[in-house]
Amino acid sequence: MGFSLTDGARHLNLARARDQAPAHLSLPAVILMTDARRTPDPVADVRRLPPDAAVIFRHYELTPPSRLALARILRAATLARGVKLLIADDMALALAVRADGLHLSERRLRGPVAHLRRRPGWLVTAAAHSAPALRRAADAGVSAALLSPVFPTLSHPGAPSLGPLRFAALVRASGQPVYALGGVHAGNVRRLRGCGAAGIAAIGGLTRATPQLSLSVEDIARADFQSFA
Repeated sequence: MGFSLTDGARHLNLARARDQAPAHLSLPAVILMTDARRTPDPVADVRRLPPDAAVIFRHYELTPPSRLALARILRAATLARGVKLLIADDMALALAVRADGLHLSERRLRGPVAHLRRRPGWLVTAAAHSAPALRRAADAGVSAALLSPVFPTLSHPGAPSLGPLRFAALVRASGQPVYALGGVHAGNVRRLRGCGAAGIAAIGGLTRATPQLSLSVEDIARADFQSFA
């Protein structure tokens, strides 16, 4: 039986939850980030996600009316699937479609973010590529940070990546939930075993296989990554 990227994300999420306060138990294991090129049909991708996932809606290149229209369609799809919807860098749009939260790019995180504390119940994530960015995310009071790139990526060939050891060290030092983003796939997710991540975030690769977990939750909870090598 294969060990998928979604299985690996669930394994990381369950392992972290065993050692954390109950407030962290509801964090999704999987976060899909939309992209016009790599997720051209985000509604179809949502239908392939497990129900405990989240989607960060980006599609920055759309005009405001088109972005609003697609966000509304995606909101309906996420509600039907039981998936959380986060809107990237647009508080007004998040409120307009009654999203479940907000995602902040690293650039936006450098600006004023006091309004985040006035949205109780929202899942708020922030992008980070370094220890200082992780500290800014923690200071802003976000729910979790998306730290990248963990591994080399096809979208940025030759760019430096953190690697699993550096990533794990940054996760431990940050003191907040952190997702692994960048170059993570079913073939290397086992290398993140024991890193303390809350799960996996990805732009592609999460929805290419079966929409359901290939293993049961009980199997994943008991599993050692090495068992599936």
